[in-house]
Amino acid sequence: MSRIDTGTRFIRAGSWLLLLGFFMSAAVVGHYVVGGPPPGHEFMGNVTLWWGCPWTLPTTVVLGGALCMIVIGTVHTALGRFPGLAEIAAPQMSLRICETALVGVFLTGCLGYFVVDAVWPSFYYQPIEAGKNVWLLMQLACIALLGLGVALAFADIRRASRAIAPTGAK
Repeated sequence: MSRIDTGTRFIRAGSWLLLLGFFMSAAVVGHYVVGGPPPGHEFMGNVTLWWGCPWTLPTTVVLGGALCMIVIGTVHTALGRFPGLAEIAAPQMSLRICETALVGVFLTGCLGYFVVDAVWPSFYYQPIEAGKNVWLLMQLACIALLGLGVALAFADIRRASRAIAPTGAK
């Protein structure tokens, strides 16, 4: 697959995931409208971290990650227009990793919230340390996977851009 094809796939996947992020944003607004269970004293002392909604972190990561994928795709597409780079295929692994990671953030952060809440009721609002840690570590694993995908894409883009620039350029 050519670099332009890879860039196009990054842009398409990022666009769909951006829509997922907007859907998740609607869930955040719905949470504010409907409200949640009464928060405990400890939650109120830490409300600036959470902003009162459990889906703030995963929504932010999905929106930011989707935009990052669109930018990566745009750069791949631009690099593919340079003579000699169009034929050099960009690795597909970073695309798959980014897609999997962002869907994973949605599944663990939003849907996983309900699973963890079934095991530790009101873990988010009380807070119950064990439930909070399980839920956050699931999200952290997906965010780390996203970081790996972006790092792989960055390394490939950097290699390709060095092929364009003179050897002495930094």
